[in-house]
Parts: sequence; structure tokens; C-alpha cells
Amino acid sequence: MATDVIARRRVPARARAARGGMRGGDRGRIVRLYLPLALYLLFTLIPFYWMIVFALRPAGSTAPVPWPITFEHFETVWNDIGYAVFFRNSVIIGVLSLFLTTAIALMGGYALARFRFRGRTFFMVALLCTQFIPGAMMLIPLFTIFRGLGLINSLWSLVVADTVFNLPLSIILMSGFVAAVPFQVEEAAMVDGCTRRRAFFAVVLPQLRPGLIAVGSFAFIHTWNNFLFALMFISKQDNFTIPVGLSYTIGEYSADFGALAAGGVVAAVPVVCVFAVIQRYLVHGISAGAVKG
Repeated sequence: MATDVIARRRVPARARAARGGMRGGDRGRIVRLYLPLALYLLFTLIPFYWMIVFALRPAGSTAPVPWPITFEHFETVWNDIGYAVFFRNSVIIGVLSLFLTTAIALMGGYALARFRFRGRTFFMVALLCTQFIPGAMMLIPLFTIFRGLGLINSLWSLVVADTVFNLPLSIILMSGFVAAVPFQVEEAAMVDGCTRRRAFFAVVLPQLRPGLIAVGSFAFIHTWNNFLFALMFISKQDNFTIPVGLSYTIGEYSADFGALAAGGVVAAVPVVCVFAVIQRYLVHGISAGAVKG
């Protein structure tokens, strides 16, 4: 009897010890998980902080905090350098490339996900292999083609080039999105009297919204940040994009770091705002695109 009482008294102590050990283990796991993330976040945010500091503090100041705050660098970039024109060109190219890439990737992804045809596997492998080709290798062929078409110094040369380089990854991702939609749903719509095209627009397309947003976002960001094509195919200042325009703030012997930082802030704000709005769709779309077709 006394042994049973002692055993009962020992059980809570052991349970408390076990719970204490779990809490210690949880703390260790949290430290191992969040400490690297915190260091990575710090490493990532420090350049952005200094960019904002350079953009807001007066010229010639070396203070680590932007005080007094001035917007003279933004006025210089927007009015004197012509950043408004560069911004407009980047928006036009980005939006056109976004729509073209999304539309073509939607058709190609649907074909790869729904149809079985000879050469399908080879085509998928070829699309994957194109991701290993650097864009610099294609500059001379693309320049020759665009010169023959009269597209040099035209925004359409950048739209076409960026769309072509966005398509392989976009088609592969879109095929995964389409494969994640059960074919039985589309088949049921066709049994009810819908044509295949009507079933696609009425049943499949609404379920592809996260995937379309994910593909469009990747295409827009890649086009927005592209520097090499804009530098090689455009020489007229009126058709410069943001990356090329910002590069001209760096001279041979000097650089206007305040104007450069202000331009970087203006270029980053639209992208950050877009990602903040579509974040939940983007994460869901990437997860859906991982499904094997």
C-alpha cells in the first residue's frame, strides 16, 4: 500500500520533469529555427535600410540616421534625370509581358497537362534545359533578328525578348496548376452539354486564379528587373527602363548615391506593394504548381 502511494506521488514529478524537458526541447528547436531566420532577415534588410538612409538624408551627410529628412534626391531623380519616363516604360513593358506570358503559358500548360501526344516528354525536357541557357548567349542572335524586324530602340523588342525568356518556366508551372484541377470536373461539364472551350472557361479557369497570379507575378518581376536586354536593344534615352536609367547616375569618376538610392526606393515600392497584396495567392499558386502532372 505504501509502495502504491509513493508511486502515485512520483508520477506527477516525472510528468513535470518530462514537461520541463519538452519545454527545453521546444526552446532549443525555436532557437535553431528562428535564429538563422533572424540573421538572414538582418542580412537582407540592412541594404534596404541604407538605401532608404541615402535617399532621405541631405547630400554630403554621413549620419547613420536620415535626419533632417529631405526629398531632394527624389526630385532630382524624377525631374532632372527623367525617371518618370523610365518608370512609364518599365510599367508598359512589364504589363505587356505579363499578359502575353500568362496567356501563352496558360494555353501551353493546359495542352501539356490534358493531352498525351508524341514528343510530350521531350518537349518538357527541352523547356527545362532552356533554363540553363544564359541570356547573354542569346544577345547577338536576338539583336540580329530585331534589327531585321526594325525593333531596335523599340519597347516591343524588350516585350518579345522578356516574354520568350519567361515562357519555359511559366509553361511548366502552369501545367502543374492545370494538372491539380481534376479532369472529372471538366468532364462533367462536357457531359452536361458544354464544349471543351466552354468547360475550360467556366470550370477550369476560375480554379487557376492562384496559378495565374503566381505566373504573372514572376513574369512581371523578371521583366521589371531585366537590365541586360534593355541595355543592348535600347539606345534612345526616351525608351530607357528603370535599371538602365539608374545606371546612368554612376559616372566614370563619381556617383550620385543619393539619386541612385532614391531611384531604387521608387523602383522597389511598387513591387513590394504588389507582393503584399497577392502574397496569399502566390503561396497557394506555387504549392499547386508543385503537383506532378
